[in-house]
Amino acid sequence: MTDYRIRPIEPRDNAAVAAIIRTVMPEFGADGPGFAIHDAEVDDMHASYSRTRCAYFVVERGGKVIGGGGVAPLDGGDTAVCELRKMYFLPEARGIGAGARMMQLCLDAARELHFKRCYLETLTGMDAAQSLYRKYGFQSITAPMGGTGHFSCDRFYIREL
Repeated sequence: MTDYRIRPIEPRDNAAVAAIIRTVMPEFGADGPGFAIHDAEVDDMHASYSRTRCAYFVVERGGKVIGGGGVAPLDGGDTAVCELRKMYFLPEARGIGAGARMMQLCLDAARELHFKRCYLETLTGMDAAQSLYRKYGFQSITAPMGGTGHFSCDRFYIREL
């Protein structure tokens, strides 16, 4: 039995999710230019993922949001491709199965939103994340897709849905 739950993001979660993103990304050296930490959506994730063909979920434990992840259309990309976005977990959310459950929920949401493929960007050093991506069928590709603006990412993955 798990002692956490995963649910859709609500407006009250915005500050917690922004804090998670701004805490976890620098932990992996992803705080300079060209990383998602600087995306405008970070401060209002609920509104950003309330748009058409978007979904974002949070991991909550003991009333505290400890992680999140979502999908949205790939900016500047094929309309059949979504991007796995802003999937970050505080240390207390790691190693408890939340990443696997979040991944499955996001892939299910992508299918329900009628995407055919799911793309993601990450970087060297995020080894546990990359292991999870591969476990869920993501294949490494050599170049970025779309126009995310995340020019500092150096690892790219795609999977069929």
